[in-house]
Amino acid sequence: MVKSMTGFGRFETADGNRKCTVEIKSVNHRYLDLNIKMPKKLNFFEAAIRNVLKEYIQRGKVDVFITYEDLTEQNVSIKYNKELAAEYLKYLRQMSEEFGLDDDIRVSTLSRYPEVFSMEDVDVDEEELWNMLEKTIRKAAEGFVESRIKEGENLRSDMVSKLEGMLKLVDYIAERSPAIVQEYKKRLEEKVKELLDSNVDENRILTEVTIFADKSCVDEELVRLRSHIETTKDTLVAGGSVGRKLDFIAQEMNREANTTLSKANDLEISNAAIELKTEIEKIREQIQNIE
Repeated sequence: MVKSMTGFGRFETADGNRKCTVEIKSVNHRYLDLNIKMPKKLNFFEAAIRNVLKEYIQRGKVDVFITYEDLTEQNVSIKYNKELAAEYLKYLRQMSEEFGLDDDIRVSTLSRYPEVFSMEDVDVDEEELWNMLEKTIRKAAEGFVESRIKEGENLRSDMVSKLEGMLKLVDYIAERSPAIVQEYKKRLEEKVKELLDSNVDENRILTEVTIFADKSCVDEELVRLRSHIETTKDTLVAGGSVGRKLDFIAQEMNREANTTLSKANDLEISNAAIELKTEIEKIREQIQNIE
């Protein structure tokens, strides 16, 4: 199956005490670019998170948003800094003696000084937290991949249809090419007769026609174009991470179409070659969004 590089996935896990939400979205990119935003307390798991995501995603600019909430009342604790409180008290009494002020220090006053009391997150079981986080990431990633597959299949269907149309254009050019040589021979004979008003040197005519046929021959280009088109169709059917391969083939198709257009000595073939180039460009744009 073919996967698009545009996708979205979201999953939420809650067990009564905690809630974890993972949201994944992506756009096309040449390589895999993972951007993860999450609470600081989860930073320890970043490497593991990246490894899990790489199991599901090969290419694309991917933004991952992770939120975590501890719903219990025991998620934080109060820390009393006795040493710091003693330092405050010592200097307050020193100020009282040096400036002759009343020593009116109360516990309630001292407790309000910075860092005497502070709030700290309670240590959590890392293994238990990772199990919950990993489960949520995998579920979100599965939904993300499903959305990529769905859009990828739409892309594949449309591209195959375009490729079939390109084959018809190649067939038309192949059928038209011999006719333009005969038309050129006829025009040349008529022109020579008109100028000389006498018998035509058939050998000279044949020589000129042979040179024209050689210069305008696109048989090799058409054979390669057919091959590239069929290879693209087969690759789309096979599926997998085929974006880079298809991009290379599309470049080769465009090269052959350019050569065909440059050799064209016929308006109908030129129009067909231009239409062929237009379809190839459409294919290339779609390929940019395939993983």
